[in-house]
Amino acid sequence: MARRRMMARTPTVAVLGGGSWGTTVASTAARNTPTTLWARDPATAAEIDTQHTNSRYLGDLGLAPGLRATADLAEAVASADVLVMGVPSHSFRSVLEQVAAHVRPWIPVVSLVKGLEQDTRKRMTEVVADVLPGHPAGVLAGPNIAREIVQGYSAAATIAMPDHQTAELLQGVIHTSRFRVYTTDDVIGAEIAGALKNVYAVATGIGDGLDAGDNTRAMVITRALRELTRLGVALGGRAETFAGLAGMGDLIATCTSPHSRNRRVGLGLAAGKTVEQVCAELGQVAEGVKTSSVVTKIAAERGVELPIAAEMDAVLNHGQPVADAYRGLLQQRPGHEVHGEGA
Repeated sequence: MARRRMMARTPTVAVLGGGSWGTTVASTAARNTPTTLWARDPATAAEIDTQHTNSRYLGDLGLAPGLRATADLAEAVASADVLVMGVPSHSFRSVLEQVAAHVRPWIPVVSLVKGLEQDTRKRMTEVVADVLPGHPAGVLAGPNIAREIVQGYSAAATIAMPDHQTAELLQGVIHTSRFRVYTTDDVIGAEIAGALKNVYAVATGIGDGLDAGDNTRAMVITRALRELTRLGVALGGRAETFAGLAGMGDLIATCTSPHSRNRRVGLGLAAGKTVEQVCAELGQVAEGVKTSSVVTKIAAERGVELPIAAEMDAVLNHGQPVADAYRGLLQQRPGHEVHGEGA
């Protein structure tokens, strides 16, 4: 029903989450179709709606003039044909529960969140299935630094939906001449890649902060790709997804960009700051901090070795000194590059 309605007329989009990425996706969609952004802070919503900027997260960068914003959840979703979730993983379920009574039946739900739910260890699309059963749920993932996309730099992402026809319909909602959107039906792979890459960006940031060198950075990123592929396939994702935009592409961008929050966490830790100090200075959520503990538990349950992720969990959640994390990795005995376990 929702699919036929989207084909019959221009779909309306509701994006929940007024952070940097939620705002960016909302602004991008607003260039194609009527879009409303929900921001928790009324002042932020008013600024976006009237001045077309989000100074807290994106400075003075201009947003699409057609983008509307509100601090009223029910108003944001009431007429939406597509619901896009851009709130952090720790509030994803509660926000979804608040809008459940106001969402139209069967409309697709797209997650922008690159994290996992702490208590349940579920992916965000699994949370959607819990709260809004029957709604097709997917994810938008890729190497997407928000500021660059708002500035008009070229970028690309993958929209993953369980039904490929729905993915193609949503592709047209977000795609622009400079923001290329590809499609896939590998929702599990795209979600797992997006969540795990944040953990490895912390590791890369630590290495850069310790001046470990370019060779070490390349080693960590390459072996990180192997780790996230190993776990993703064990959970039902397809190997080729991890070699694409949602996997390797996002991993490279998040591990190397100076705008990456998770990389900045690593840099701060290498400078001797605590996790709490670094996160407070960021003023934004760095999903890799919370995801590290969830990922290591899932890997243990599946019998999958993730040495780099395990070291990051030890640093972020168990007080291990950052210098010891890299020494721990180097103590791992290397096996076969493709088929072996270990770092």
